[in-house]
Amino acid sequence: QVQVTELGGGLVQAGGSLRLPCAASGRYTMGWFRLAPGLEREIVAAMSRIVGSTDHGDSVKGRITISRDNAENTLYLQMNSLKSEDTAVYYCAARARGGLRSAYSTPSDYDYWGQGTQVTVSS
Repeated sequence: QVQVTELGGGLVQAGGSLRLPCAASGRYTMGWFRLAPGLEREIVAAMSRIVGSTDHGDSVKGRITISRDNAENTLYLQMNSLKSEDTAVYYCAARARGGLRSAYSTPSDYDYWGQGTQVTVSS
């Protein structure tokens, strides 16, 4: 089956930056989500497989950059100017269905998920 693995995560000071790579066992449409205490899972960023179109959550717009290394099947999430509100478990996901020209922003659009990585932003 498809394997999705997140790397990175950890403790970072407010205002700092963090880069999270996500490796998949194939080439898929992929995305990053996060789950904070008391909140529902929300989109962070996503990228289509073919066109390269992206989707970003409003809470992180302007503070993140998403890129993809197609040769290595790796998605990179670069987060800057981190805030305490960014503290959450971050999940990488892969979509093994059609719609390769679109980026998807809801959890139900994805089929395979990584185990998640904790990101904690301290003051």
